[in-house]
Amino acid sequence: MSNQFDVLWLNASQSLKGFDLPLLQYLSKHLLIARWEYYQTKDEASSIDTAVTMLYDFLKSHDRPVNLAGHGMSGAIALMFARRYPQRVRSLALLAVGSQPANTWHAHYYQQRTLLPLSREQVLLNNVGMLFGNQPPHTTQKLMAALDRDLDESPTLHSLLRLVNFPKGGVVMPMFVCGSKTDPVVSPPELYDWRHLLKSEDTLWECAKGYHFFHYFYPQQVGDQLLSFWQRFTQDSEPKTNIKTSQANTPSSDGTVRMGK
Repeated sequence: MSNQFDVLWLNASQSLKGFDLPLLQYLSKHLLIARWEYYQTKDEASSIDTAVTMLYDFLKSHDRPVNLAGHGMSGAIALMFARRYPQRVRSLALLAVGSQPANTWHAHYYQQRTLLPLSREQVLLNNVGMLFGNQPPHTTQKLMAALDRDLDESPTLHSLLRLVNFPKGGVVMPMFVCGSKTDPVVSPPELYDWRHLLKSEDTLWECAKGYHFFHYFYPQQVGDQLLSFWQRFTQDSEPKTNIKTSQANTPSSDGTVRMGK
C-alpha cells in the first residue's frame, strides 16, 4: 500500500467490514483513502494494545501525520492510538464511538447474556434488530453469523466474566464525532456526553436514523459531513477508486441489508 493518502480508515472487524464499503466508495470519489485492517485469530488473546502497536509500526515510516477514522471498535482503536501517538495524527474521525469508548455492541451483547436467561443465538437475534433494524429472515441469519464471528475475532476485552472500561477524554488534534439518533449502542445521551470534551475546532454531528451502522444506510450524508470536516486538513487530493467491492454489502432505499455472497 502506498503511504500517500489523505485518510486512513481502520477496520478491526473482518466479518463486518463490508458495512464500511458504501461510505468508503463515496469518499474515494473525493480524496485518497486507504484502509488498514487488523485481524485477530481465535487463538490470540484480545488486546487493544496489540492493535495500537501494529498501527504504529505501519505509520512510523509515514512522512506526515494522518487523518485517522473508524467505526465502533475500530474507532475506539483510532482514539487510543491518537492519545498515545498524537504526533502521528492530524485529525480523528469517530463513528459510533461513545464518550466511554469501550461501550461497543459487544458490551451490549454481554450485558444481555448476563442479565437475561437467553442463549447466544437468541441474543444475537436480538442484536440484529438492534443494530440493523428489521430484516428479512435470510438476511437476519447472515447477520447473526457475521456478529457471531465478530465476537470471536474483534479485539474486544469484554466477556461473560466482566465488562471493561477505557479512559474517557478527548484528544489534542481536531476531532469529528458522529452517531445516529436510532443507535441503541451509542445512544443520543452518550453521544452528547462528548460535548464537554470537545474543543472549538471539533465537530459533533448526528444522523437522523440508520441504527448503529448508519454510515452503511446513509453513506452520502455521512460522507458529506466527513468531507466538510477533512477539507480543513486535506489539500491537493485526487480521486481514488480502487477500493475492493467484491462480496460487499450494499444498502437499499427501504432499509434492507443486501448481503454479498
